[in-house]
Amino acid sequence: MRRALSSSDGTQLVQAERDVQARLEQVGVDAAVDFRSMAVVANVFRVATAAKHHLERTVLAREGLSFSAFTVLWVLWVWGEMEAQHLAVEADVAKGTLTGVVTTLERRGLVTRRRHGSDGRRVLVGCTPAGEALMAELFARFNEGEQRIVAGLGAERSDELADLLRSVLRSMEEVDA
Repeated sequence: MRRALSSSDGTQLVQAERDVQARLEQVGVDAAVDFRSMAVVANVFRVATAAKHHLERTVLAREGLSFSAFTVLWVLWVWGEMEAQHLAVEADVAKGTLTGVVTTLERRGLVTRRRHGSDGRRVLVGCTPAGEALMAELFARFNEGEQRIVAGLGAERSDELADLLRSVLRSMEEVDA
């Protein structure tokens, strides 16, 4: 079976998008479909998934970290200790997923959990010195992986793409409001 939507080849991806459009036209679904929007969102999703998997395989696997665990550590490393509910939002993980991730990181001595001083129902999570040291060393390698991902764009196109993606995020926030 040929690769279509899972391909990294631009020609194959464009052909896959045309195949989807042809199929939708064939079954009469095309009238209300904005193929441009569909292509943008589908490609953003594919790029995000491929980048996440690439970084997990090439950088994070050596440390035994999932992308979610890295993201939780990164958020804590940058902004410091925070309530679990806020950490889940900032790391973009479900509360249940966060509990498992924090438990694993805590077992490894990378984060700590403690009850909030004024409200025992609230939990604060923070990096340990070992977690801080790991992130200080790991982030440089992670960023090298990010650089490899966008190496073909150059500085100007990277800036433009980052700005365009921020615009998409702002549009989504407006739609969700």
